Amino acid sequence: MTSTRPYLIRALYEWIEDNGLTPHILVDAEAPGVTVPKQHIREGQIVLNINSSAVRDLRLGNDWIEFSARFGGVARAIQIPVTAVLAIYARENGQGMAFGEEVGGDEPPPPDKPDKPDKPDKPVRPDRKPVLKIVK
Repeated sequence: MTSTRPYLIRALYEWIEDNGLTPHILVDAEAPGVTVPKQHIREGQIVLNINSSAVRDLRLGNDWIEFSARFGGVARAIQIPVTAVLAIYARENGQGMAFGEEVGGDEPPPPDKPDKPDKPDKPVRPDRKPVLKIVK
C-alpha cells in the first residue's frame, strides 16, 4: 500500500494556501537524498517556505518535493524525498500536521502482540456470514 504522506502534504498545502496563509515544511535535512542549502540547516533540520509566491516550479510528487527558491539572493534547486518531511504547517498560526516515522515499505507493519491476551480468541467459523447490528 502506498504512503498517505504525499497525499496529506498536498491536501494541507492546498488548505493553507486557500486560507491565505504561508505553508512551511519542516524537513529532516540529514535524510538521504535531501538537497538543501547547508548553511540554513539547524540541528539537522530545515524549515522551508513553500508558498507559491516564494518558490518556482513547485512539484509535490508522491516520492519527491522539488522546487527552485532563492536563498540570500541565489537561486537554488531544492529536492526533498517525501519521507524526509517531518511536518507541514501555516507559519501564521502553526496549524498543520506533523508526521511520525513510517515503518516498512509496501508491507504493513506486523501487528503488536500483547503480553497477555484479555480474552481468548474466538474460533473462526467459515460457515457463518458476518452480521451487522444497529446500535442506538
